Amino acid sequence: MKTRKYAQRSDTVYFFGTCLMDAVYPDAGMAAIRLLESLGVTVVFPPGQSCCGQPAYNSGFVREARAVARQQIRVFSKPYPIVVPSGSCAGMMKHHYPTLFAGTPDEAAARRFSDRVYEWSEYLATVLAVELEDRGEPLTVTWHSSCHALREMDVVRHSKALLRQLKNVTLVELQRETECCGFGGTFAVKQPAISAAMVRDKVDDVRQTGASTLVAGDCGCLMNITGAMDHAGVAVAGKHLAEFLWERINGQ
Repeated sequence: MKTRKYAQRSDTVYFFGTCLMDAVYPDAGMAAIRLLESLGVTVVFPPGQSCCGQPAYNSGFVREARAVARQQIRVFSKPYPIVVPSGSCAGMMKHHYPTLFAGTPDEAAARRFSDRVYEWSEYLATVLAVELEDRGEPLTVTWHSSCHALREMDVVRHSKALLRQLKNVTLVELQRETECCGFGGTFAVKQPAISAAMVRDKVDDVRQTGASTLVAGDCGCLMNITGAMDHAGVAVAGKHLAEFLWERINGQ
């Protein structure tokens, strides 16, 4: 994987609100925006944005995925960094948009767009070089790495670095951290039995850490794992990284 060269800090960024964050975890989205704003960054949320196109793309609907991607390229038109609170969506927009438009008149625009995409924790840890002050009570957490954040975006190190800045938070690693939780977007729908077996393994791993909170950077994984924990009667809270950090620096 290539080492990324990071741009200088921008006073203004775009924020891409993922489908699941919008529908299921809006508080996490607001926390991600508020934390950026607290660092002196102006956040622009284009109202015309929609899905990143990954579900269509992964299902082989290239024409439909291209139409969705073209919409994002159009509405995120100014040269601001595009900050995405999801390794999965960020990976689609950064690594697959150029492929999606390869050999078409939109290829150059897609590449310019993808060059501006940053996963949220990556942007905070590198471009903004944030230093967090933990005002919360002592807490033990564990961390789940989404497949795309780990393998495609290579941003898990940044997410964990932010967690480790919190002086009152003890991070206990999962024994099988690199394993998929079984969500995989449409995979959970197409292969429900396999998906269920995978998330059961993940829940067992979480339980064995003794942590009271599971933190993750992708809403799909978070929804899948917390749903399975609720079903299994495992009393571990689930938080998106943005919401967790916002609460900690505000003493919640």
